[in-house]
Amino acid sequence: MKKNSNLNIIPALLILAGVIVAVVLGSMYAFEGEDETLQGQVEVTEYRVSGKVPGRVLEILVHEGDFVHKGDILAVIEAPEVDAKLLQAQAAEAAASALSDKAQNGAQKEDIQGAYELWQKAIAAKDVMEKSYVRIKRLTDEGVMPQQKLDEITAQRDAAIATERAAKSQYDKALSGARQEDKRAAAAQVKRAQGAITEVNAYKRETKLVASADGEVTEIFPQVGELVGTGAPVMNVAVTSDLWMTFNVREDHLSRLPMKQKVKLTIPALGGKEVEGVVYFMKDLGSYAAWKATKTTGQFDMKTFEVRVRPTSMPDGLRPGMSVLIKK
Repeated sequence: MKKNSNLNIIPALLILAGVIVAVVLGSMYAFEGEDETLQGQVEVTEYRVSGKVPGRVLEILVHEGDFVHKGDILAVIEAPEVDAKLLQAQAAEAAASALSDKAQNGAQKEDIQGAYELWQKAIAAKDVMEKSYVRIKRLTDEGVMPQQKLDEITAQRDAAIATERAAKSQYDKALSGARQEDKRAAAAQVKRAQGAITEVNAYKRETKLVASADGEVTEIFPQVGELVGTGAPVMNVAVTSDLWMTFNVREDHLSRLPMKQKVKLTIPALGGKEVEGVVYFMKDLGSYAAWKATKTTGQFDMKTFEVRVRPTSMPDGLRPGMSVLIKK
């Protein structure tokens, strides 16, 4: 009876041993093929369309998926404050120009004529004082007039001479117009006002958002009528001519992707089409990336690198987000 029991155990042990061997062999083959294929995806350069001027979205002239060209107007922002600032700047420029013209043209004819008349009046008064001085001095020398009278007429004569000189100076000033310093200051005010107009016009141009490069509109954020702030993105545009592939590669596989070397890429979404690419970028993803120990006991940890590959020729139908494979 005992002999039969031993005979029944032997097949069970053989079956168990076969299962263990199959599991071990399966694990060996499974791990042998691990990471044989590197998987990445297609990326694209994108830029955000935004303006310097806050305001309300007046128009959006494109839709998601539209292809746009550099210089196309994509959206219009309504900013009445900019129009008000432009009116203020234009008024300031007009006032500064009027002051500058006044400084450059000098005094009016009426002002010049008035200054001339005052000068002539001062000349006549001076001549009278000169004649009176001569008479009083002669009489004083003869002893007829007291010295006090001579002193008084002398002072009046000197005052008349000074008044004539001051009138002549005012007339010369009217003829020559404003000083050169005043003219330069007035001209500078005009340039300052013109600069303000240029600045406001620049902000006014910013109310029309234009495409800075050819591409495809991928996202539009605000709706018509919504407010947007300074620098707030209105939409994203993908530069479809600038596509590349990115891979997160463990460092023990970096030897398969040497810098500046060509690699074969397979794109499943295009029916497994193969294209050629060049490795042009490699960067350590840093401590935040997953590390993987090479042994259970852990002799060292293998870091992960971001590797970028640019296709040498752009296949038709290639789109951002498509998977890309590199097979060993």
